[in-house]
Amino acid sequence: MKRLLYIIILLSTLTACSYDEDIALCDVTVQLVYPEGSIEPYEGARVEFKDAAASVYVAQTDATGRARFRVPAGIYEASSSNSYLDQSTDTWWQYNFNGVLSRQLVSNTQQNQLRLELKMSRKRVVH
Repeated sequence: MKRLLYIIILLSTLTACSYDEDIALCDVTVQLVYPEGSIEPYEGARVEFKDAAASVYVAQTDATGRARFRVPAGIYEASSSNSYLDQSTDTWWQYNFNGVLSRQLVSNTQQNQLRLELKMSRKRVVH
């Protein structure tokens, strides 16, 4: 009888400890939107995607200005801060493009396509 009790306790302990370790990932696309009349989207702009636990995911844009992520479902903040140096004239200008998009819900039940509108500032580069 004692042996049967140990077997029951052992089996219930083993079945109670099983859990699913797979975390479903969501595909997310962040499209950088540059101010009208500034520059065209370019490859290599840095985009950060931060969740509520401060985990940061980083990607770079492709030639169309899109950054792609695979992240767990949650609430995120997308941000981008990039500089572009224009050397096409005798006067050089450094353009800074910054933007943030807060409280974005990412889930498997919706298309996760975000538009991050950037603001531009510029300064003259003296050489």
